[in-house]
Amino acid sequence: MTPVAPSSRSAALHDERSSPVVAVDCNGADLGPAEVAAGAALAAQAGARVLLFGPARELGEPPAGVELVDAPVSIAKAPDPVLAVRSTPQASIVQAAAAVAQGRADALVCAGATGAALAAGMFNIKRARGIYRPALAIPLPVGGRDHRQVTLLDVGASADARSEHLVQFAFMGAALARTVLGLDTPRVGLLSNGEEDARGSALVLETHAELRQRTLDAPEGLDTFEFVGNVEGGDVVSGRADVIVTDGFTGNVALKLMEGVSQAMLGAIREAALSSPTAKLGGLLLRGALRGFRDEIDPEANGGAYLLGLRSLGVVPHGRFTRAGFAQAILRAQRGAREDIVAQTHAALERAGALRRSPVSTFASASTVDDDAASAASLRHAP
Repeated sequence: MTPVAPSSRSAALHDERSSPVVAVDCNGADLGPAEVAAGAALAAQAGARVLLFGPARELGEPPAGVELVDAPVSIAKAPDPVLAVRSTPQASIVQAAAAVAQGRADALVCAGATGAALAAGMFNIKRARGIYRPALAIPLPVGGRDHRQVTLLDVGASADARSEHLVQFAFMGAALARTVLGLDTPRVGLLSNGEEDARGSALVLETHAELRQRTLDAPEGLDTFEFVGNVEGGDVVSGRADVIVTDGFTGNVALKLMEGVSQAMLGAIREAALSSPTAKLGGLLLRGALRGFRDEIDPEANGGAYLLGLRSLGVVPHGRFTRAGFAQAILRAQRGAREDIVAQTHAALERAGALRRSPVSTFASASTVDDDAASAASLRHAP
């Protein structure tokens, strides 16, 4: 297969040698492969270089900046993503992840089933050294004049988690907030059902104690964060914390609840603005402000979640995104690869002593195998 030459506009925006290549799985999106391909075309117009995996018969000739690899097989709806990834090397998501692992691409974007994306990443790109579990981290708008964001993780990579996983997620989220949002000392909160230290599940209580001790013991000047303790659901958008940590099950429920409420609220505002001639006049006066508000809370504007903890960057957009959302996901992956978010995050974890130590005994080796098996089992419950 021969890569398609970038358009003159793409060449002008980014030098061929420095512009990362993003491998994109076309299958699994709710609106079909053609919508993802259209998003790839939009991203290419903005300077991205895309290696697109999908059904060539449905997609036709790719535009400049996009190379199409014929990969019609999809495992997005497979009931067991681990088995599907291992037994279907020709699947589009497996080929896309393999392209990143082989160095043909620098980052991965895939929509549809999160479990298949995680399994393909785990078995091809592999976990980074010292990482317990990958995590999905998504920056969410908090609002206000400064347009601040809060990073929520995990939002779906691991349905089950142990305290050491959540502790590492806290350091991963803080490192991401420093790298992407430019925060020197991010404020990290632990999602619970109350602010008091004694509130929460056994997992929350154990994690809270560990995070409190880790931040107290951190040497002065070391890359770390301010642990603000437990935060409640309302604090996800209150601005009390810059990073909020939870397990993948809880985080995914919280994320989808927020998205559902925001869409219902926009619908209610639209309905109210059309309810009477006076309301329509008011709606016209507020149109600009409301459009800005809509764009700020639109999930597609962010492009999806960062998949952290692998040796290369992944971005997982919603399967229901339109071409605009997929374009943003590809551009997010491109920027993340160019800024080397993976290396920067891993270096911050290493400086903070937050990486898992290498096994030094037979028992430790067995523990590692058990954790790998638990990770694979958790993928089967990913959304």
